[in-house]
Amino acid sequence: MKKALAGPAKRTAKEKPERRAMIAALARRIRAATARVDRRADRLLQRASGPLLGAARSARALGARLLRRLRPPGALLFRGLGRLERLLLRGAALGRRAATRASALLTPWRAICLAALAAAGCLLAAQFVDYRAVEVGQAGYAGLPATSAPAVGAETAGQAHAYLLVPVALLAAALALAALRDERRRRLGWVVFALGLLSLAVALLVDLPAGRDVGAEATRFSGARAVLYDGFYAEIAAAAGLMLGGMLLLVAPKATARYYARPCRTRTNLFARVVRSPRRRRRRRASSRATGARRASRRRNGAVSAPASPR
Repeated sequence: MKKALAGPAKRTAKEKPERRAMIAALARRIRAATARVDRRADRLLQRASGPLLGAARSARALGARLLRRLRPPGALLFRGLGRLERLLLRGAALGRRAATRASALLTPWRAICLAALAAAGCLLAAQFVDYRAVEVGQAGYAGLPATSAPAVGAETAGQAHAYLLVPVALLAAALALAALRDERRRRLGWVVFALGLLSLAVALLVDLPAGRDVGAEATRFSGARAVLYDGFYAEIAAAAGLMLGGMLLLVAPKATARYYARPCRTRTNLFARVVRSPRRRRRRRASSRATGARRASRRRNGAVSAPASPR
């Protein structure tokens, strides 16, 4: 017969070590060490409790003193902040009202017409401003930023082209005023654009060559040089403004329905909306069963109670 497999070899009772005694000794040592640590920590806490309590009392007294001293300036500070907030809110309300009124008064069409009118006025004023001159001895004043060379032979922009742009500027201003009065006159933008283009052509083809020409001063003075002043550039800017104003008059959107935003004075409350929303009753559909039943009953009742036709 086969023998069963033998398990792990078992030790006899004599060979087992005395583990219980060893474990008990180790537990006693751990308990003793823990007790010593607890006693030392308790002594340290007892010794430090007095100074800690004294420090806490002194800190509390110091905090109370600081609070009593800082309370009046803190109150003044917060009162000032409250007043500042009220002033800012009032300023915001005034700014909102002013912006609303300005949006109702200054429409985009009016702004374009006023810009074209301002460009025409700038073109008219540029005709009476010096646009060129001849500086004498420019090379000798090159390293002196505080002084400039003397200028002779100054001329206005109107003298170069016999004041041709004065009636052009007046006509452009009249057209801008006409477009300002009636918004339907959009075709005037073509005329304003043509006037601006004419002004630009005169400034570049007539005033620019005449402004750079030294002329007779070259023979009278040495080192003569022609320079352009701000009047010439103002004339160029005014002509460009007229051209831009004319284009904007052509492409400006039509004001079919004018609506100006106004501040809402009704105060809305989100909580009140949420509370009132369940109270709203839903409308019944016309195709519901109850409506169909009522309609059918009305038809039957009407058929029964209808008076008989005379024979």
